This record gives sequence, C-alpha cells and structure tokens, in this order.
Amino acid sequence: MKKLILAAAMTTLISSAAIAQNPLMEKWNTPFEVPPFSKIKTEHYLPAIKAGMEAEKAEIKAIAENPAPATFVNTILAYDNSGAELGRVSSVFGCITGTEMNAELEKIQRELSPLTTAHRSDIALNEKLFARIKEVYEKRWQLGELEARLTEKIYKSFERSGANLPAAKKEELRKIDQELAMATLNFGNNLRRDNGAFALNITKKSDLKGLSEAQISAAAAEAKKRGLKGWAFTLDKPSMIPFLQYSENRSLREKLYKGYLERCNNNNDADNKKVLTEIANLRIKRANLLGFDSHSAFTLDRVMAKEPANVYALLNELWEPALKLADKEMEEMKALPGAPKDFQSWDWWYWAEKLREAKYSLNEEELRPYFALNNVRDGIFKLSGDLFGMQFKELKDIEIYNPENQVFEVLDRNNNHLGVLYMDFHPRAGKRVGAWCTRFKGMSYKEGHRDAPIVSVVCNFTPPAKAGEPALLNLDEVETFFHEFGHAIHSLVSTAPYKGLGGVERDFVELPSQIMENWAFEPQILATYAKHYKTGEVIPAELVEKIEKSALFNQGFATVEYLAASLLDMNYHTLTTPLTATVGEFEDDYLRGIGLMPQIVPRYRSTYFQHIFSGGYSSGYYSYIWAEVLDADAFAAFVETGDLLNPEVAQRFLDEVLTKGGTADGNTLYHNFRGKEPSKEPLMRKRGLL
Repeated sequence: MKKLILAAAMTTLISSAAIAQNPLMEKWNTPFEVPPFSKIKTEHYLPAIKAGMEAEKAEIKAIAENPAPATFVNTILAYDNSGAELGRVSSVFGCITGTEMNAELEKIQRELSPLTTAHRSDIALNEKLFARIKEVYEKRWQLGELEARLTEKIYKSFERSGANLPAAKKEELRKIDQELAMATLNFGNNLRRDNGAFALNITKKSDLKGLSEAQISAAAAEAKKRGLKGWAFTLDKPSMIPFLQYSENRSLREKLYKGYLERCNNNNDADNKKVLTEIANLRIKRANLLGFDSHSAFTLDRVMAKEPANVYALLNELWEPALKLADKEMEEMKALPGAPKDFQSWDWWYWAEKLREAKYSLNEEELRPYFALNNVRDGIFKLSGDLFGMQFKELKDIEIYNPENQVFEVLDRNNNHLGVLYMDFHPRAGKRVGAWCTRFKGMSYKEGHRDAPIVSVVCNFTPPAKAGEPALLNLDEVETFFHEFGHAIHSLVSTAPYKGLGGVERDFVELPSQIMENWAFEPQILATYAKHYKTGEVIPAELVEKIEKSALFNQGFATVEYLAASLLDMNYHTLTTPLTATVGEFEDDYLRGIGLMPQIVPRYRSTYFQHIFSGGYSSGYYSYIWAEVLDADAFAAFVETGDLLNPEVAQRFLDEVLTKGGTADGNTLYHNFRGKEPSKEPLMRKRGLL
C-alpha cells in the first residue's frame, strides 16, 4: 500500500524519469539501507521532500476519510506509521544541514520552512482526522496498555497543536507557527555564520607564549585555511579553550573571549537580538492561545517536571551552595602569585589551570597523549560491551557523507543486528557548533520485524595537530564523547513497538547519556583505554590519582555557569507578557538579581543560546541537571554493589530504561529500575556541593 501511495504522490509532482534520477526517492540498495550519500546532490532534496509531503497527505486523507468506524489499527496505528517517506528524506536533510551546511542548502532550508510548517499544521488541524483519533481516545480503556498509551500521546499532541481551537484561533496559530519556524531557523543560521566569521589573528610569535606546539601548529593551519598570515584562533572550543587556559597574553585572552561572548550581538546582519525577542513573544502568544500562562507552563506540562515551580525548586536548591563554592575557587585563584587584582571572566580558565597545577600538579596537556581519539572510542566500545553486550564492527565499504566519517555495525551479545553508527568528530566550515547525537533513521517495526536505526554521533573535538597523527582529546572532550555515546546506545537498543512510543520526556532523555560519563575516569575503565598514543603505555597510576583527586576541581564554576544559563532560559519562558526590555537589559537585570558574580558568565548568553532559541530545549535547559539527579543516583546502584560493571544492575538498566523508549513515563521507568525515588545526595557529592 505504501508503494502505491508514494508512487501516486510522486506522479503529481514530477515525471518518472526525474524520479529515477533522484536517489533520495528510490529504494536505497545499500548495505543496511544507509543513505546513498555519494549519489545525493543538493538539488535532490527539495523535490524529494515535496514528494514525501504529498505521500503523507495521501496517507492522512485515507485515514481521515475511511468510512469504517475508527479503531486503533485503522486510525491510531495508521497515523503512527504515516509519513515514513517524508521522514526518511527529511532526516537525511536535517543531518546534512547540521554538518555540511552551505549557501545552497541554506536557501533550500528557507524555502522549505514555510512549506513544512504548513504541512504539519494541515495535519494537526485536520478536523476529520482528529475526530477519528478522539473517537478511539474516548474508548482507550478497551485497549491494551501500550496501545492506550500511544492513543493518549497522539491525542494529546493534537490537542497541544490546536485541534480543539475554534476556526479563527486555528488560523492565528498557523500564522504564529509559520513565523516561529522562520525565526528559529534564522537564529541558528545567524549563529553558524557569526561563529565561523571570527578569528583572532596573531602575527607576532611572542604573543604565543604559554601555548603548546600542538596548539600553535593547529592555529597555523587555521590561518592558512583562512588566507591569513601567522596564527588564527577561532571560537570553536578546541581552539578557544586551550588558548584561554594557557596563553600568557591577558589582553589577547580578553579579545578572544569577548569575541565568543558577543556572538550575534554586533548589530550586523547576523545579530540575534531582534529575532530572539520575536521568538520569545511568539511563544507567549502561542501558549496563551492554547490556554497556558506562559511558554514554560505549556512546555513542562508533558514532561517529568510538570510545572515551572518544580524546576525553580531544583535550580534554587543548588544555586547558593554553587555560588559559595565558585567564590571560594576564585579566592584561591586570586591568592596565586601574579594573579590580577581586577579578576575578570576571561581570566578564569588561565588561573584555574594554574590552580590545578598548584593543587594537584596536574596539567591537562600532559594528559592528552593518553586520550587519543580512537583509543577513547575503543574504551567506550568495551564499556558498552561489558555493560550491555554490544559489539562494534567497523564498516569500511559503506556510504559516507564526509571523508572523516567512521562507521560501525552494532550487534548485541547474540550477534543480532542492532543498527549502524556513524561518527563525525572534528570542526569544519558548515558544521554547527557543539556535540549531538542524531538519527538518519529511527528504529521502527515493519510487519512485526524490527527495522534497525541508523544513528550518528557528531562532535567538534580537537583535530590532529599534524597530518598522520591522532587527535588527542582533553578531559572535557572525553566526557563529551561518553555522553553522546550514551544517547547513541539509547537509540540503538530501543525495542519500543510503536514509532510514537520511541521518544521519552526531554528531562529524562539525558539520563542514558549522562550515566555514561560516570565511568569515563574510573581507574578500572581508564586502564582499558587511556594509553599513550606513541608508546602504548597505560596511563600511570600517579596521573590517575591526580585525576581522581581533582574530580571536584572547578565544580563551583561549572555548576554556576550552567545554572545561570538554565535560570536565564526559565526567565525568558515564564514571561506572561511580551518582552519589551532590550535583550541586554533583560539579561543583565535578571542575572544581577540572582546574584551572579561578574567573573562568571552564563554558559550561554541570550544571542547565542542555540539550545533554547533554535535547538528544541526552550524552557528545558534545566533538563541536564534534572537528569543528573537520576544519573548520579543510578550510578550509585552500581557503586553500592562494589562492582562498577555489575551485570545484574546493567541488565536491569538495559531492560527497564534503555530498551523501553517512551512505553511508560520517566518516573515509572526509573522507579522500575531503581526500586525507589532518586536521591539528590549523589549529585550534590559529585559536584562538591555537600
């Protein structure tokens, strides 16, 4: 049936000859049906996505106009399975625009934005379709547990998309959604451009004092790539953070850090102040239209936190002890010989590194040789195997979208295929900042058979200093790798029987990723992968001891900058009336009001806060610390047994959390695993707040 619908839809758009020339619209006869990247050209995306929309329209029409009484199978399940062709192509387009963006792709993105928004609105506001969904929803007590949950989730998603609104309000909602889609797209594209445009160009070798040869070589290569003389340092963290840590030139540290802080805040064509104000105000209007006081109230209604007061309760509980710890850290730094009396935000990284050396005789650069990228990768593979029975087989003869890709088939302990994993590690032009895990294809079931996912881990790690040498990671990058891999595991092992039950609440989704971080620097785990890239020597015990002793180092700073960003997010999205203050006034007034020390800037300032203004985490940046309560308590379940790889606990976590998807709410899943409510104490100890 799907083939017939797709063919019918495609013939309304383009000729069969054109279809044959568009690899996105053909069956992918590739190993594991990965996208045929080598054949895909930029001009293929638009017609393929439009064809996918037409296919889905036909599917929705068939469901909505079905003369038979509405049932779970002919309505709920049919809806859950609809849009497969559009999803297949859109996933590829979304992944590629995140990693390989160029002017042509951005143009297509802008053309598609109003089309896809209108398409989603047409479905969400289809009265006949909603009537049938409601008919099944009102009899959901007759269904099985999972069928009833899927029915309720679909019904609630329609309700939250305006299906119960009167006609005039529906049209108003359509307009708001169109404007929001374009504004969030503009925010992300502005940030990508502005982030890539900045470079600190150094032409005097004396200004490189304090930097390692590897950092200097990387900066020389960056300058050459940009057509500059000397050395160039960028706002990508593998370039910026080491400069802030080790450069002895305070004025240059200030210049680079201010370049980072002022991204999209320079009153040019990449400025985000106007667009973020538009986003914040449109979100208020949308929430009000749907019966909520604020965007935060609307957003949190369907996640673990439930309401803004519960988020504030957690953040405020941590805020004061974190501030005290950060203030203590700053006083220790200011007491060091040579530390400036007028300590500033751009001084923190440099003097924190000096303090680390003074307290623990530990310099991050001496650790890098033990964290070669592929060694860390193999350590993560081994840990995933020890805990969950996963196996990884490298695929050399496979389609890739970039020469830097690494690709693996993932198997379970019984050699059953779980999925395919792509990895993309280093910064480049056209790639957005940060680290994330995404999917070229999500897991689903077709005719009772599991259709395995194609998952991608994307990072912006320090590249190799020289051709032929491995990339050497710092501790933060190692932790990030473990984190993103946790997301990948969550996607790869899912057995949720329905597509609509694959996702979990946003404040639960970080549990599978963050729990992996807990193993990263445990001595028995380090012994499996932290090996010198030249000699193969396992990291010496004295270095491991230094890592352990410094585990709480700078945690006040890390916690405060994170909490400040989370509180800023909440303050934007708990607004009940339009934002009239300038962005600078709003941000400064709020952060001053919560007592943020001037030497620490929020992890993200407003104009480049991509998570909340274009990344799906609006009123949700708190989710990381919310899930950290869970992950610290969950890791304690292993610690309590005396075995960090306890097979029974690992199997229970796999069975009750990782494989379940959204088949139950997060509170239920966690309680089923742990047998009790989570305690905040492990988190407080982990961050040095007790």
